[in-house]
Amino acid sequence: MTRVLYRNARVLTADEPGWAEAVVVEDARFAYVGSAADAPPADETVDLAGRVVLPGFTDAHTHLLMMGDALGQVGLTDARSLDEIQARLRAARPAADGVLRGRGWLFDSIPGGAPTAAMIDAAVADIPVYLDANDYHSCWVNTAALAELGITRDTPDPIGGRIERDADGEATGMLYETAAVQYAWAHRDATTTDAQRDAAVDRVVAAYLASGVVGAVDMAFDEHGLSALGRASARGAQPLRIAAHWFVANTGDDAGNLAQVAHAVELARVEHAGVRVVGIKLVLDGTIDACTAAMCHPYADGANAAPIWPAEHLLPVVAAADAAGLQIALHAIGDAASTLALDAIEHAAAVNGDRPRRHRIEHLEYAAPGTAERMARLGVTASMQPVHADPAIFANWAAQLGDERVDRAFAWPEFEDAGALLAFSTDAPTAPHEALANMYVAATRASALDPASAAVHPHLALPLERAIAHATRDAAASTGDGAWRGRIAAGHAADFAVLDVDPFAEGPDALLRARVVRTVIGGRTVYEG
Repeated sequence: MTRVLYRNARVLTADEPGWAEAVVVEDARFAYVGSAADAPPADETVDLAGRVVLPGFTDAHTHLLMMGDALGQVGLTDARSLDEIQARLRAARPAADGVLRGRGWLFDSIPGGAPTAAMIDAAVADIPVYLDANDYHSCWVNTAALAELGITRDTPDPIGGRIERDADGEATGMLYETAAVQYAWAHRDATTTDAQRDAAVDRVVAAYLASGVVGAVDMAFDEHGLSALGRASARGAQPLRIAAHWFVANTGDDAGNLAQVAHAVELARVEHAGVRVVGIKLVLDGTIDACTAAMCHPYADGANAAPIWPAEHLLPVVAAADAAGLQIALHAIGDAASTLALDAIEHAAAVNGDRPRRHRIEHLEYAAPGTAERMARLGVTASMQPVHADPAIFANWAAQLGDERVDRAFAWPEFEDAGALLAFSTDAPTAPHEALANMYVAATRASALDPASAAVHPHLALPLERAIAHATRDAAASTGDGAWRGRIAAGHAADFAVLDVDPFAEGPDALLRARVVRTVIGGRTVYEG
């Protein structure tokens, strides 16, 4: 077996004692971590020229095919006016092949926060246009897309969703929550070819490896992802360590809901190429930006939103998945939704008794006081995304609440202090996938998107070393892999990333210009740049 010594480095281990000078890799694992002077003999030596080495990142909440698609679409996050959005659509129209797709637009870039089909028609009217919002919980379409989807004044709203209508009852071009899923996204899935999905997988794998990401958790997995990752693995194009949560939709019928759980149980029992199915994903509410997150108290305009999964349908599904040993990931952005999620987990524990379990709540953008302590007591992981707190996109979020709740936005230290496992991720493509930008926001509460934006709630920032541990060690632990990967420690998988600058010496601002120059998975270099 070849033993490779990596020396002359500053190695952040995410383990005790915290830092090392050298590592030895043998048989895909770290055989030694410590001082250069005490390193054992090796067959090969790599001098890292004093560079920083980090454990490989695990993006603990992402959407792989959607991210791959997004990397090939019109980017609109930094288009901060309707005129700019329209200009980008016009510029992209000549290259569009029968349909134009964009992603990432923000509600406060649209006059009155009320997008309409006519606004898109003014730029592109001759082909369908589908524009996913930055939070990917709504889709803005033009008149041609409404016609393609068959949406008319008589089309009913689906469970948990809304087709926006004008005073005369006509669809305006906005599809919220499950209306986006069941119409716009279902049509996209039905018309996307395997070749297009393969290209999306290739884009996402390349992007992640260049970012120092070694693993990912897909948080809305389906048959399309299962097939695409299997094909990528077969052609040797998928080195990432991928876990997946099968998406379960609320049909309004308990038998239909439980049938989806049973299918996920069967998938979890089978070995799949390129991915392992570990649990299910349930979306309990929407987003604060669109006023579709379920809150205990109304929004600033007096409105509120009901959960997508009422308790009477949620509790049987969570209990069944828990009994089968699946990990349950519950999307809960509002405090009413996270309270409901914990109620369901407590119910499952009461029904199924004492057994190993590590369920998760995703996002937790605003959680009621005491939520973190309750999660720690129940052993529930807080899965959160620093990039969602980027000040460049925060103003609309804050405006929707408009009260003291804003002061506890994205309160990561609460979960640390309570002793809950805190796993960081990006939720790409709802936010940039780059791990170092994610760490910059975590360590500063400043903007990785717009340097001119002032930091928001800097007292809630975390020291960089702890932030990285949440995105590496704890992110791996959130999938149940903490015993064998996520840290740079003897016996652990040799997954790591090498940076071209030292943000610990130069300060967190260096993360915005830092680049990954090497990514290693299982001792094998999979990216050099």
